[in-house]
Amino acid sequence: MVKLMEFIDEKYINSLIADKSLKDRNLQLSIIEKALERKGISLNESAALLNITDKDILVKLFEAAKQIKESIYGNRLVMFAPLYLTNACVNNCLYCSFRKDNKELVRRTLTVDEIENEARQLIIDGHKRLLLVCGEHPKESNLDYVGKAIERIYSIDYKGNNIRRVNVNIAPLTTDDFKILHSFEIGTYQIFQETYHYETYLKMHPSGPKKDYVFRLHAPERAFEAGIDDLGIGALFGLTDYRFELLAMLMHAEYLDKTLGVGPHTISIPRLEPAVNAPAAECPPHAVEDLSFKKMIAILRLAVPYTGIILSTREKAELRRDLFNVGVSQISAGSKTTPGGYKKEIKDSTNEFGQFQLGDHRSLNEVVQDVCQLGYIPSFCTACYRSGRTGDRFMELAKSGKIGKICTPNALATFKEYLLDFSTNGSTEKNEAALMKQVDELPEKEKKATQKMIAKLENGERDVYF
Repeated sequence: MVKLMEFIDEKYINSLIADKSLKDRNLQLSIIEKALERKGISLNESAALLNITDKDILVKLFEAAKQIKESIYGNRLVMFAPLYLTNACVNNCLYCSFRKDNKELVRRTLTVDEIENEARQLIIDGHKRLLLVCGEHPKESNLDYVGKAIERIYSIDYKGNNIRRVNVNIAPLTTDDFKILHSFEIGTYQIFQETYHYETYLKMHPSGPKKDYVFRLHAPERAFEAGIDDLGIGALFGLTDYRFELLAMLMHAEYLDKTLGVGPHTISIPRLEPAVNAPAAECPPHAVEDLSFKKMIAILRLAVPYTGIILSTREKAELRRDLFNVGVSQISAGSKTTPGGYKKEIKDSTNEFGQFQLGDHRSLNEVVQDVCQLGYIPSFCTACYRSGRTGDRFMELAKSGKIGKICTPNALATFKEYLLDFSTNGSTEKNEAALMKQVDELPEKEKKATQKMIAKLENGERDVYF
């Protein structure tokens, strides 16, 4: 086991956390200045930034994170929604309401027709990309079921609108099973280690196949070997010291980049939230307060500038607005965490909180309006996946900073499509003005390309991108 997980060096991480020399103010300022080159920073340097307490240096950190994110990805925020297929699970994770020992939870696995109804509702709301989520259960969420679900979702057409990218968050698989998953034409395969701290991991997963730390840790490598080259990792912050968790996750990202030649396409940063009959969630062992959370996200952006940082609706709207400024590039909107939640087919009150309690209950349209008012571009783009810009090709564009020349025009085109088909009467005029302002500010080449795509959309075409 030690050999397999040796790249998560707990002793080294703990030594960095304890190193008082990393509190040096001048050192921290020099690291922030270096990070502006967009080449990333070392684990040692990330640890130094975790020690920032000076308010002026914090401001510089936050400004640098915003600058780095916008220099690579522009001011876009990619929108998506999770779609839960089942809450049946054979694991007993102490932080999750889906855990096997939660006897009060009404278990439900959606039929393929019900999955279509859920996905259709999300399309009607305006979504173009989904994240499929389900508990781990050999019968209720097997690969045959997941494949049929994805096939049905991709088949839906609502007045020319459809789901164009299905990302998947399911339990770790063998290489052969990952090959089957790859055949379903998924986008990103996403898996969270939950906690990288080995003893904490064993404590939080007392029974079930998820108890195997190493099998989960090496899932991205098996997925890559099977042909899935868009990978997403993450940790559930609050189970152990957030400083340890962040540094371990950065170790994982570095390991994937060096071993596979492809770093994580996305990194998710969920915080532990209340969940029904989940003892660890009722009283988080290491709750992360808001300022530390913000600092952590900014450091993540400096350390791995190329990656997409995902912020979920676990967080309240006010905090999400603030965190957009420190490097977040993808957000969920209008989320439900119960199977059947979008069509409100579940009536039982024990399912009210779903897998966990949400902080942002706004609709997609409300989030879009808010994002526009803050000066960001709501993006529904899925062009990279369907144009073959995945894996090392995407990484090359992201690391060089060239991806923004593609992302921004495509983001604006998808936003225009949203305005044409889904924006409410009360918000259309303001959102249209925000869109055109963004177009006018583009460099001439990108501006002309964007105007051409907008013209096609206004003439009735859909799914326009380059």
